[in-house]
Amino acid sequence: MVNAITVALEYAMPLVDDLLTELESYLWFCSLDAASGFWAVMMTSRARRISAFVCALGHFEWLRMPFGLKNAPMIYQRLIDNALWGFVQPKGGWTVFAERMRSAEAAMTAHRSRNSAMPERPGVLTKFEADYSALATSDPVQALVNGPDGDMFASGESDESSHVPVFGRRSFVDDICFGGVDFDDCLETLDRLLTRFAECRISVSFTKSIFVQPKVDFLSHVITPEGIAADPKKLAAIAEIPFPKNKKGMQAFLGALNYYNRFIQNLAVHGAVLYQLKEDDFGSSTDLSAAQASFAELKRKVIEAPILRHFDSVKDVHVMLFANEWALSSTLMQLHDDRLHPVRFCGRVLKDNEVNYLPAEKEVLALLQLLKVCYTLLVGKTIHVYTRFST
Repeated sequence: MVNAITVALEYAMPLVDDLLTELESYLWFCSLDAASGFWAVMMTSRARRISAFVCALGHFEWLRMPFGLKNAPMIYQRLIDNALWGFVQPKGGWTVFAERMRSAEAAMTAHRSRNSAMPERPGVLTKFEADYSALATSDPVQALVNGPDGDMFASGESDESSHVPVFGRRSFVDDICFGGVDFDDCLETLDRLLTRFAECRISVSFTKSIFVQPKVDFLSHVITPEGIAADPKKLAAIAEIPFPKNKKGMQAFLGALNYYNRFIQNLAVHGAVLYQLKEDDFGSSTDLSAAQASFAELKRKVIEAPILRHFDSVKDVHVMLFANEWALSSTLMQLHDDRLHPVRFCGRVLKDNEVNYLPAEKEVLALLQLLKVCYTLLVGKTIHVYTRFST
C-alpha cells in the first residue's frame, strides 16, 4: 500500500555494462561491499510511521531504511554517488556534521545507560504510551535527523572536499569496483575511498570485500587485467537447467542467459525459436525438436563463454555483422597481440516488419543496434565494419 502511493524518486540508476568499462589500464583491483546496505540510512519520524507494520507480535516501526520500499534503491544510490563524487555536504561540512552526530549518539547512549539502572515498568507499552514516552524523552539523534540539516540534498551546500571525486566511477547500489595501474596506486585509491567513507559515515563489510587482488568478483563477473569473464558458478548452474516444461520456465532460462548476453555470440539467432514458444507449445503433441536443439546449442555456448577483453579507448574498433531470416548479431572487437579479440557480443530478434528487409538492410540494423547499446564507448571513434553483403 505504501509503495502504491509513493511518488517515485527520479534518479538515474547505473547500468551494469557501464560499470564494466574503463578497467583496461588496471593490474590490481578492489571489490567492496558497503556494510548493512540500506540499513545505513536512518529513518525520520515521519518515515517511521509511514513504513510501520503490524504482525502477530505487535506494532513495529523501522528505525533504519528497510529493503522493499519503492525509493530505497534510489536513495541509497544517491547517497553513495554523493560520497564518491562530492556533490553536496551538510551545512558546515562533513566533519562538523559527523561530530554533531557522535555527540548526539553519546548523549543517547548515556541516557539509555541511566535508564537501564532503573527498575523496568511491568508489562509492554502500548503504541500510544510509547509515543508519549518518546515525546517526554528528547532523542538528540532523532532531532538531528528530523532537523533541517538532516537532509543535505535539501538544505546542504556545495562539497569542495579535497577527497572528491574519489576515482571517477559509480557503484551499483552497495557494490563498488575500482583498480590501480600498480599495487601502490590501488592502495592510494583505497585509502582515499575509506577516508571519504569515514567522513560520510559509510562502513565497508570486511568479510564481503576483496582488497588489492589481480582478480575480483563484481556483479557476478570476474574482473582480471586480461578481461572480463562470467561467473563460472552461475554459468555452471545455467548449463545444468533441463529443458523447461512450461513457458514460465523457459522465460527464466532466457532471463538468465540475457544477463550474460555480452558473452554469448549469436544469442538471438539461436534463441529466437525459444522466444516464440507459447504455453500450448509445451504439450506432448507438439514437435519441440528445433527448440530443444537451440536450447542445447545455447547451453554449449554458455559452457564455452569466452573471456572478453576490456574495451581500450585508444585502439581502433572493429565490428563484424551477421543477419539471417529472423535475427541480428554483431561482434565488437579490438586488436590485442596482433589478433582481433571480442569485447562484447550483441544481437536481437527481428520484428515482424523487419523480416522482409534485404540482407544488407538487416546488417545495417545490426550495426545500428550495436551503436545504440555501446554508444558511450563508440561515440567519436573510427569503426571498421565487416559485412557479408555490400552496405
